[in-house]
Amino acid sequence: MEQTYFRKGFGLKSAIEGALAGDYHSRVVDAVRSAGYALTVGDLTFRLAREFGFCYGVDRAVEYAYETHTKFPDRRLFLVGEIIHNPHVNDKMGVTTLHRPDGGEFDFGAVHADDVVILPAFGVTVKDFERLRGIGCVLVDTTCGSVLNVWKRVDSYAKDGFTAVIHGKAYHEETKATASQVNKYPGGKYVVVRDMGEARVVCEYIEGAGSRERFVELFASKSSPGFDPDRDLERVGVANQTTMLSNESLAIAAEVRSSMARRYGDAALANHFRTFDTICSATQDRQDAVLKLIADPLDVMVVIGGYNSSNTTHLAAICQAKVPTYHIEDATCIDARTGGIRFQPVESRIEQCRAGWLPAGTVTVGITAGASTPNNKIGETIERIAAMRGLQLDGAL
Repeated sequence: MEQTYFRKGFGLKSAIEGALAGDYHSRVVDAVRSAGYALTVGDLTFRLAREFGFCYGVDRAVEYAYETHTKFPDRRLFLVGEIIHNPHVNDKMGVTTLHRPDGGEFDFGAVHADDVVILPAFGVTVKDFERLRGIGCVLVDTTCGSVLNVWKRVDSYAKDGFTAVIHGKAYHEETKATASQVNKYPGGKYVVVRDMGEARVVCEYIEGAGSRERFVELFASKSSPGFDPDRDLERVGVANQTTMLSNESLAIAAEVRSSMARRYGDAALANHFRTFDTICSATQDRQDAVLKLIADPLDVMVVIGGYNSSNTTHLAAICQAKVPTYHIEDATCIDARTGGIRFQPVESRIEQCRAGWLPAGTVTVGITAGASTPNNKIGETIERIAAMRGLQLDGAL
């Protein structure tokens, strides 16, 4: 019988290394890294965060997708949504993308039993997985190991009768997939909190001070069907989307713990509250690295990555608190001729344009990139910024 589910690589890395290097390598990034993560050209100094770009989970997902082409050269290949949150990487997958019409369920109508479907790094919901298994197609599962760790935690909560309180973005594919893990158990429940403000609404209700109407209205689209705060907040376990701000996730867990202790007492806390830090190490490393970068004087910070990339938007938020910050999708957002920039401001989903964003004179530019941003897009951005001053990098590399 043909194997129809794969979670480990096909052992074909040597066959795809050339393609990966051609699509994503950057000699500019290599040069900046080898020069101590700083490069000066003319009156510009570029300082690169020491952790940036592709993480292990993204590397693995992209490699596995490329290997799939080699493994199944004569099969139709499909991808559920996006492999990662970077449009350039998704465009290079060479597969048919399966979409959600009107934001509803994925349309699997075109998939047949002899096709191959790649599951993205953030995973898919339990329901979507079961639907695909029912079709009988080959599944290549690139779900990140850090995401799987969160699933195990949420699974254990639901199994033991604890409601999962998930710090995350309810619309994000990873959070949707994580929340769906409770569906494996009768009565499994979850509620998603976006930030500390929403977490405090949960905490107020736990302590008996909240409004049921306000709770139900706020979390109507962010909780499991039939969620009853009077019943479902007696025992809770905290988890988080792997790409959230770690200090906020830890603070939310501490806030929920305090509320449960006040409601039930410290002695009974273990029967009512559980937590586990499920921020992935790569997210944490990139956040720590950018904090170190902005601790020294910078004139401007450029954060590169998909606008729908959660870890990238959080890097931009960290930087914005200390230095003027521009989150761009790629180098094309910078117009070397006019000096303008297109960017997505922190806490906005609408792109803006700004002229004169790069100060005159001697300037130090900080650079970082989200975990789904390939090196070539970072290198192209550095080159484009240098071109604004009429500078070429060749002599500095």
